[in-house]
Amino acid sequence: MGADWFVTGIPARGRSIAATAGDPPFRRTRIADFTAHVASQPIKTWLSARAIRGLAASDADHSGISRDAFRRVVYGAIACDATLEQTSNELPSAAGAFAVSDMSSPSSGRTLFFFEKPSAMRQLQRFFRSPNTVCVAAEGHLLSAEEPGTIRPEWKPWRFDALPIKLATIPVGYGTNRSGQSHAPKIAAIRQALSGVERVIIATDPGREGSMIAWEVLEHLGWRGRVDRLKLGALDEVSIRRAFAALAQEPGSGERDYAAYLEALCRQYEDYHLGLNGTRAISLRLRPPAFREPWRFGGVQTPTLAILADLEDRIRAFVPQDFFKVALHLETQSGAALTLWHAPRERIFDAAVAETIRTAAAAWSGPLAVEHKDVRRSPPRLFSKDTLARRCAKRFGWDPQHTAGLAQELYDQGYLSYPRTESEHLPDGQAGDAAAIITAIATVLTDLRTVIPAGVPPQIRRGVKGHYVKDPGEHHAIVPLRKVPERGRLSADQFRLWDLVAKAFLAAHLPDGIDARTSVTAEVGTPLGAKPFSVTGSVIRAPGWRAVYGGEAELEADTVPGKARREGEATAARLPPVNDREGASAAGAEVATATTEPPRRITRGELPVVMGRLIDQVDDPTVKRALENPVNPNEPKGLGTAATRDTILPKLLKSRYITLATGKDPAIAVTEVGLAFMTAVRRVFPTYGDPVGRALFEAELAEIGRAATRAEAVDRANAFRERTRARLDELIAAIANSPVISLDPSLIPPGPADDRPPTPAMVSFAVSLAERRGMKLPRGCKSSIRVCRAFLDAHAGPRAPQEDGLGRARDRTIPSAAMVRYAHSLAEQRGIPCPPEAETDFDACRGFLDAHAPQTQRGSETGSTGTAKARGPAGRGKRRGRAAPASRPAAPRRRA
Repeated sequence: MGADWFVTGIPARGRSIAATAGDPPFRRTRIADFTAHVASQPIKTWLSARAIRGLAASDADHSGISRDAFRRVVYGAIACDATLEQTSNELPSAAGAFAVSDMSSPSSGRTLFFFEKPSAMRQLQRFFRSPNTVCVAAEGHLLSAEEPGTIRPEWKPWRFDALPIKLATIPVGYGTNRSGQSHAPKIAAIRQALSGVERVIIATDPGREGSMIAWEVLEHLGWRGRVDRLKLGALDEVSIRRAFAALAQEPGSGERDYAAYLEALCRQYEDYHLGLNGTRAISLRLRPPAFREPWRFGGVQTPTLAILADLEDRIRAFVPQDFFKVALHLETQSGAALTLWHAPRERIFDAAVAETIRTAAAAWSGPLAVEHKDVRRSPPRLFSKDTLARRCAKRFGWDPQHTAGLAQELYDQGYLSYPRTESEHLPDGQAGDAAAIITAIATVLTDLRTVIPAGVPPQIRRGVKGHYVKDPGEHHAIVPLRKVPERGRLSADQFRLWDLVAKAFLAAHLPDGIDARTSVTAEVGTPLGAKPFSVTGSVIRAPGWRAVYGGEAELEADTVPGKARREGEATAARLPPVNDREGASAAGAEVATATTEPPRRITRGELPVVMGRLIDQVDDPTVKRALENPVNPNEPKGLGTAATRDTILPKLLKSRYITLATGKDPAIAVTEVGLAFMTAVRRVFPTYGDPVGRALFEAELAEIGRAATRAEAVDRANAFRERTRARLDELIAAIANSPVISLDPSLIPPGPADDRPPTPAMVSFAVSLAERRGMKLPRGCKSSIRVCRAFLDAHAGPRAPQEDGLGRARDRTIPSAAMVRYAHSLAEQRGIPCPPEAETDFDACRGFLDAHAPQTQRGSETGSTGTAKARGPAGRGKRRGRAAPASRPAAPRRRA
């Protein structure tokens, strides 16, 4: 390989791990053994140029494996060890090592590292410096899908005869950051940084979305060079070292990552077209006239609403019913008193049956059966993104997006592993990390040192019921790292989240809790047969992992969201001493009446869990089997992805499909608007109202990301887009001849803009209309625009159909909220009334703006607001929530 590559030289400080390169046993070592040896070395191990040359030569001479394969491991070792030394600029860096694509000769090329965020870039830059490396960082998605009106002017108005709108690829333009500034300068800087680069290493967050952030820019800029994928499951030193070692052994990582990018691109392709066509078509043809906002349609949010709507129907149809339990009061031979209960799984709904059992029990006497046994309580599972959101909602009252943001911040700072995961397990290979992580946790949570057994290794539970499995999925559970925070360096919420995850990890590696359980049972003969009466009591014999939490009640098993609470067995806080076969006699018996409860509403924190574990919401065994995931049994098929599930609820709220109750973790109720919308969807296209069918469809979509080769992924992506376009034809055809859905205007929940007063023109029109018809204005008609609008809709009569420029009747569209606000602002500035039709008719509102807007603003105002915004699925604000820019340069087309 020659010494020229290491022209900077490495000072021979200390003993190198390769210092024994001249020893025959080390010369013949296998690559796997060498990699394991490197990974076990201290962070600041030094490799000398002489040792590396010796290793390379010994590989060629003795080991019988390829020189290139061995060099990948050697340079992986350099990346893992040498690059973690920050203090010396003489060290060749990880990036420098990986910048050499042909390691048999010197190379003047450079390697570009592409990060998702500047914070992650800074974390890695702490560990390496190199003149052969350039690092760039995005800011979420740098490109944004274009609005249809910028592609073709005829697509700007909402017209049913223009549907379906189908594109082979989605045109994109420059996105904007949270401050509204264009990403064009950032993309220009990346273009310049790519000049002279031989290799790109994508170091964005793991997962499809992270891959897409980098690949979409590389494809936009026409990059055709080598691409590799660095999968950083965490940003601590050990995880970075492992990531580089894995990269060294995966020469095809970029090809496989391209398949993940295509899967994300196809998801966006379907979201864009469904949101664009479904929202317009249903809004134009099926939406009730009284509801003026778009009926937003989406591939994930619509099936999610279907789950909530089905639950809402069950709750509304639920009829409470009394059922009966029988209590038997006993006195034992030793003088002890206790009460046993007959509460069978099949509830007693017939009062006569309960009375028959009570009569027999009141006359009972006989021996008691007493059983003592120890019950082991294993610790709960580790956290996935969804289960962490549920726990934080239950304990702290946080909404899932707040929890996700905090977890991402802790990941960026190197305190938690990658947070957007669906797994609750760890890989077997990380079991050796447990002791070091627990030791690090104890330096922060000092009060828990006493619960860690001294001199006892952590308990490793393997298998599906444990915490360590062979394949935990694409990303393992959320866990703390060796790097632990100082309390003063984190916000209060950040530390509370880290504390929650750290305690869960600690509990997972402590012994089981043991309860001493006593059951007392009596069998009572009745005319209906023998009936069991029982009571149980438990005391803690050994707290085990529960010592981490003390008496915190939320560690009880989580109930299944959307299901009625199960009837628990009869328990007593304290049982008197009773011997097995001890005689007892009845001191009395009574019938207790209880009432059945409706299914529990799904809460805000539970919704992501429901979407991910749809299998828990169905009872049909056949459907349950269909939702199982043979690729990874730990992650059944569900709706959406871990990265996007917490974005669905805000969309449903914005559309007024649902409302939230009050409380720490508020329950979700579906509004009349949401129920009407689901009625419309299931009438015209039942497939999109079927959550199970959608989950199976998404599993099919995931096969794109599992393609073995790039060509196979491209073929699967092309076939998927073709099927998407065919489904659009079916959707529009089904909607074309469907009737409008009826909806009582008084049942429409208020929106954010409904609290303002109506315009003077609307009030005048309502007053004159009431006088002509001899009616009384409803309460609030003069103070609430919602009440006034509902009155006008109900009594003003239908509008005449409007025509386009060719004399054809066309669909009347509503103006956007921005247009209405601007019209009111102009009317107020000029001291003139805003016509009521400007609130409801696009052409009337636009005519008012054209007549009264200043000449310098007229073009931009009407151009930017002329399309009602329904691009929820189209944009990629689902991760960053960015506003669309007012104008963009010519849109390049995205390849797939």
